[in-house]
Amino acid sequence: MTIHPIELESYRILGERVDLTRFDDGPRAVVARVIHASADLEFAELMVVDEAAVTAGVDALRGTAPVVTDVEMVRHGLTGVEAHCYLAEAVADGGLTRSAAAMRLAAERHPEGAVVVVGCAPTALFEVVELAAAGRFRPALVVGMPVGFVGAAESKEALRASGLPAISNVGEKGGSAAAAAVFNALRRLAHAD
Repeated sequence: MTIHPIELESYRILGERVDLTRFDDGPRAVVARVIHASADLEFAELMVVDEAAVTAGVDALRGTAPVVTDVEMVRHGLTGVEAHCYLAEAVADGGLTRSAAAMRLAAERHPEGAVVVVGCAPTALFEVVELAAAGRFRPALVVGMPVGFVGAAESKEALRASGLPAISNVGEKGGSAAAAAVFNALRRLAHAD
């Protein structure tokens, strides 16, 4: 894979500004990619990622795992993969948001082994956790990086407490670019050979 000189220079600068040596190789690549995508050095302290989660994601992407996103913005940020977003088909009803309803559709269509990438909607992440607890959704990995002041931190906390293979961060920060960066780092690791 050819890496553009601007990306190389960006990673060189990143390496001068933040120490990521506390992370193992896989998690370090994920955290570096999020920092690169956001120019936010604080992600070095906020990311929650371990080697087991990275391995789960890499293994799934080397196989035929479907990829599901909460919103189109995340889907469009993923490189080199066909991803599914069911938001356009989802109907909000009974207090359920469209994002949560979209995750129900995802669980129906890809009940096992999907890589789920949530970068916008905390309600989508809460729904993934609830569906998994009910045995209706068994993702290979959940990337939980929703952003916002209402429910974002709590949904990521629920994800980490769920026991699902997960990559997330602590707090309100996150977003589509950060979630896509996690996925793109995993994809790069999966195809490094």
